[in-house]
Amino acid sequence: MAENHYCIIMAGGLGSRFWPVSRNSKPKQFLDILGTGKTFIRQTYERFEKIMPRENILVVTSASYKDMVAEQIPELTSDQILLEPYRRNTAPCMAYASYKILTKDPDATVVVTPSDHLIQNEEVFLETIENALRYAQKNDVLITLGVEPNRPETEYGYIQANKHNFFNINGNVAYTVKTFTEKPNAQLAEVFVNSGEFLWNSGIFIWNLKTILKEIETHQPEIATIFGEGAGKYYTPQEPHFINKVYEECKSISIDYGIMENTDKAVVYPVSFGWSDLGTWESLYSQFEGKSGDNLVQAKETLLRGVSNSIIVSEGEKKLIVAAGLDNFMIINTNDVLLICPRDESVYKSIMTDLPLIDLSKYQ
Repeated sequence: MAENHYCIIMAGGLGSRFWPVSRNSKPKQFLDILGTGKTFIRQTYERFEKIMPRENILVVTSASYKDMVAEQIPELTSDQILLEPYRRNTAPCMAYASYKILTKDPDATVVVTPSDHLIQNEEVFLETIENALRYAQKNDVLITLGVEPNRPETEYGYIQANKHNFFNINGNVAYTVKTFTEKPNAQLAEVFVNSGEFLWNSGIFIWNLKTILKEIETHQPEIATIFGEGAGKYYTPQEPHFINKVYEECKSISIDYGIMENTDKAVVYPVSFGWSDLGTWESLYSQFEGKSGDNLVQAKETLLRGVSNSIIVSEGEKKLIVAAGLDNFMIINTNDVLLICPRDESVYKSIMTDLPLIDLSKYQ
């Protein structure tokens, strides 16, 4: 266990595509959507504490989620919970944690990860992370993990590997990056997968601190300047006030757009460890291991007649869910919202779009 290995867990997202279970007040990362007995963020923390010191794990989250983080990961000190006063996407989130780590350990090597992903083969995942950390510690690279696709997927971003420019990461092949592409349509996703050059973008990054800070300075100088001014304020009582001021000035931009698409140091490391970002109800159903026609049911009591290929979820224990004659439907029951609609992403998205327009934003 290397003392200078760190983990930045990004936990400020809204998880809106798992509505109505996931809400602005308690988004997906703080929920046990899989029914494992542990929330996503708790699972993520426990994963990384196996390979690095607990004190080297930082969680960056919205200030409004402070208490939930502290409750679900009581091992964290207040200095390890970094509070964002406003949402500014992933680049400022990563920069905040990186400049704070710089104050403590300039020689750090860091893994940056979302808080709410599914990892089915944890042993392979941790071996991959440790391998990448060891390589990044000694090399001037920005590693991103690219998941080998097993189907055309329109809900993920893609990374195109330069198959003519490859090298060895401690016994594993990796490639320089040709392109990053946001979520494609179905036809383009099929072209990507059939080409053999494209990998799913996991949103997991590994690099040494000196390299990433240099790239922030080069490609996002405004972000580098405002966070760099806090050198004497991190780990002091002045930090919250300083960060409030910084986030008022800071632009909103992702790590991919702000850094990875502009740098010449991007490296994609192909991986396969049973990964999913579980961003939607549909992606949850895709992880369901039932037979064709089966239903995904997470409810205490149900009476289903002629129901197939459907998702039935009910919070709490006091309601019987009765349904008949449905195929490819979603029934999602919470204390204050009952959602019944076809298992169709376009229908679901239209509902999410309409909520704030018809004065139902209180249910978001």
